[in-house]
Amino acid sequence: MEEHTMGLQRQRPEFVRDYHPHNDELQQLRILLCGPAGSGKSSFINSVDTVLKGRVCGRALANAISQGSYTLQYKTYKIQKGGAGTFYPFVFNDIMGIEKDTNGGVRVDDINLAMKGHIKDGYNFNPRIKISEDDRSYNRTPTLNDRAHVLVCVVSTSTVNILSDESVRKMREVRLAARDLGIPQLAILTKIDEACPEVKKDVKNVYKSKYLKEKMEELNVSLGLPLNCIFPVKSYHSEIDTDDDIDTLISSAMKNIIHYGEDFVNSL
Repeated sequence: MEEHTMGLQRQRPEFVRDYHPHNDELQQLRILLCGPAGSGKSSFINSVDTVLKGRVCGRALANAISQGSYTLQYKTYKIQKGGAGTFYPFVFNDIMGIEKDTNGGVRVDDINLAMKGHIKDGYNFNPRIKISEDDRSYNRTPTLNDRAHVLVCVVSTSTVNILSDESVRKMREVRLAARDLGIPQLAILTKIDEACPEVKKDVKNVYKSKYLKEKMEELNVSLGLPLNCIFPVKSYHSEIDTDDDIDTLISSAMKNIIHYGEDFVNSL
């Protein structure tokens, strides 16, 4: 893959560990994750937590059976850094999954409002009705810290070619709304080991796999994201110990997510 390195070069998590926003007004870089139900949004959050802590973590509840969205709330995840009460200066927002039914899953207009900072932590999504301005979870006066600073589309490798037209339509709408807000967008291609025997055998084969290259190109076509903005990752799910190669993919994705978010915030 010309857009990525042909080999899996070791990426240490130091950049992520040492990150601090350059904009003094920004307390935390907000990373909004969206994607089909069961795509691995919560598992990616847990994997970043694992890489930074150096031990397997599972704080964000992940569903092993992907039938409908497991995440129902708008939830902010902070990752502890050092002692109690100290956190990394970035947060993840996990949301209800996008579903193939027109009236199922998170609503596109709710995602748009979340990007603008209008939805408070803990809001329970309603697939049929968008949040009302009278709802106690509606933030009428969002600050820079409430807004999303980078949008990350999370898609499972095994479902790229079978994404429903409705799911693709919704994700494209979200991308267009993010574009209009100037918010940068990337994609995480998850579960690469489950979809590709070469990678399951050895994660270092990730950028040598023709199958994964095809899947990245399919995602490029369906969502319109450039290939150099699509990052294949293997999240922690069955491992009991950390692995350098898994950490490398997670660290590489996070480094780029932070770079894109920083560029956006510093251009405001």
